[in-house]
Amino acid sequence: MTLIVHHLANSRSQRVLWMLEELGLPYEVRRYERDATMLAPSGLKRIHPLGKSPIIEDGGRVLVETGAICEYLVERADGRLGPPAHRDDALRYREFVHYAEGSMMPVLLIKLVLDRLPLVGKIVARRFRPMIDVHLDYVERQLSDRPWFAGDVLTAADIMMSFHLEAARSRAGLDRSRPATLAWLDKIHARPAYRTALARGGPYDYA
Repeated sequence: MTLIVHHLANSRSQRVLWMLEELGLPYEVRRYERDATMLAPSGLKRIHPLGKSPIIEDGGRVLVETGAICEYLVERADGRLGPPAHRDDALRYREFVHYAEGSMMPVLLIKLVLDRLPLVGKIVARRFRPMIDVHLDYVERQLSDRPWFAGDVLTAADIMMSFHLEAARSRAGLDRSRPATLAWLDKIHARPAYRTALARGGPYDYA
């Protein structure tokens, strides 16, 4: 049965499309544009009460939360893109699947909100900068030691981290001072499955 992905423009749901392409699972995209306030349109609430993307439908199941969706897709694909066999790599996999939304995304979201405020927000944003650098430095160290977040192969951990680092390059100061992270972004953007997912999902500002 074909999955349905309720995909919001310029959002974290692009990761789900990429993962489906990597796994070779059939899916249908239903794309939603943001409203005038840049929020998700109310139509998504007809699919799930939270009205947030991504949402997937699969055989009558409705799932939300990107991390939960990724774990579901790993199971559906018999473990592909899941945790590596080596224990240390498997622990890193688990860490970064949860770190993406649990630790890094809140910091980036605060940065986005502060940038949209008048002068006071910009002053606070400068003081907030060291918190962002802590995360970017941590990621740079991880990618300096190994080609992918969980070791030697691409996993769902890399897919979970992709939007955050794309957004950080666009609006949170990720630059050439962190070459391993930029090289990782170039590497994922060159993958055929990533490029096909972009074509399926429509315009995306962060690739």
